[in-house]
Amino acid sequence: MKPQAASLALLFYLLAVGCGERMAIPPAPSLKPQCGFASYYHATLAGNPTANGEAYDPKKLTAAHLTLPFDTEVLVRRRDGDEKVRVRINDRGPYVDDRIIDLSPAAAKKIGIFGEDGVAEVCLAIIAAPSES
Repeated sequence: MKPQAASLALLFYLLAVGCGERMAIPPAPSLKPQCGFASYYHATLAGNPTANGEAYDPKKLTAAHLTLPFDTEVLVRRRDGDEKVRVRINDRGPYVDDRIIDLSPAAAKKIGIFGEDGVAEVCLAIIAAPSES
């Protein structure tokens, strides 16, 4: 093969490899306990679809988290007291910088953050990961 043809072939190969589509691999959700602020959804959103497709029900013990898989069971515990609640992740959020979880009103009532500021410092612990069936 002539040097010019070999150089051209190498150039096309490098262009093809360099221009190939790259898939971004999202980071794996942390299974370590997380601490931060929790807030809650307004009940007026009842019936709207959540990120996993089910209708939002403010009376159920559910929550939104940015990275945990849907159907993960999480224990939410207030840092300033003994209140705790078990919730199931069925939505994405919160989209406020200092928040780590958005709770349904039913869950917020269980840990005493419904009303007033509607925000409290909490710690999250994974109770059960969803089954891979």
